[in-house]
Amino acid sequence: MTQPPESYFDTSTWDPRDVLSGGSRMVPITTPRGDFRVWTKRVGNNPDLKVLLLHGGPGATDELYECFDTWFPRAGIEYYYYDQLGSFRSDQPDDASLWDLARFVDEVEQVRRALGLDSDNFVLLGQSWGGLLAMEYAVHHQQHLKGLVISNMMSSAPAYNAYANDVLMPAMDPAVLAEIKRFEADGTTDDPRYEQLLMEHHYVHHVCRLPIEDWPEPVTRSFAHVNPAIYVPMQGPSELGLSGTLEDWDRSGDLQDIDVPTLVIGATHDTMDPGHMRWMSEQLPQGRYLHCPDGSHLAQFDDPEHYFPGLIDFLQTL
Repeated sequence: MTQPPESYFDTSTWDPRDVLSGGSRMVPITTPRGDFRVWTKRVGNNPDLKVLLLHGGPGATDELYECFDTWFPRAGIEYYYYDQLGSFRSDQPDDASLWDLARFVDEVEQVRRALGLDSDNFVLLGQSWGGLLAMEYAVHHQQHLKGLVISNMMSSAPAYNAYANDVLMPAMDPAVLAEIKRFEADGTTDDPRYEQLLMEHHYVHHVCRLPIEDWPEPVTRSFAHVNPAIYVPMQGPSELGLSGTLEDWDRSGDLQDIDVPTLVIGATHDTMDPGHMRWMSEQLPQGRYLHCPDGSHLAQFDDPEHYFPGLIDFLQTL
């Protein structure tokens, strides 16, 4: 990809030293613990439709959106890759106080301003933790949004935990589930056996429904690049529900106040309850629901034939 034209940049907000090759840019952000930089990359050129992508995790990477390159450019959609602070290509400060939801919301707002996005063109798309962050951003800053996409994320951590306990875990082999629970109770989730059990009995059924040998290379790369210093405190050590600082997060009662066009994307085999996600779309004043019948948590990879046509149709009607 060639370097974008100079008009891409608002020269009042960037230092030329922050401009990288291939359309990438390091955006400066201010935090209570000092100034840092986060990595962004622009693809495409559409003054009326600019999508900022919030990756999952917390602490995962922009790589989970590389499949968008197959669909968005030919649809004429401008979009921005973005690694949140602490993730992969961005600065990675060693300060646990930074892994705070309100600070991440403020970071997204700083990135929005730096990229020159506004209510005439700005669509925020978040998947998984990125969907949680997108909802939280909308609660505080919806005046800047043209549209919102909540992909594969419920509006309530307690409801997600209930779905994991009542639906996902009972469907697992009881002996396997007991072994997984022992690793979690003992605090030994870094044991390779724990990861093996999750991969064979959970991930390939509910995270990416493809044989592990066929997992898309961007997915395996992103998994390898997750920052556990962010992921574990916020998500918790268990992959079967939330048990970290996000455990009590719930914005279900605030959905009625997010009055911008919003697409909620769910999938049959997701770790998130698709019925709850359809309900979310009905609470949003301008909500729509897109269901991926063959998909799981990473429906953009395992059910692209439903995910992308529905997503692009929504974006092109804004």
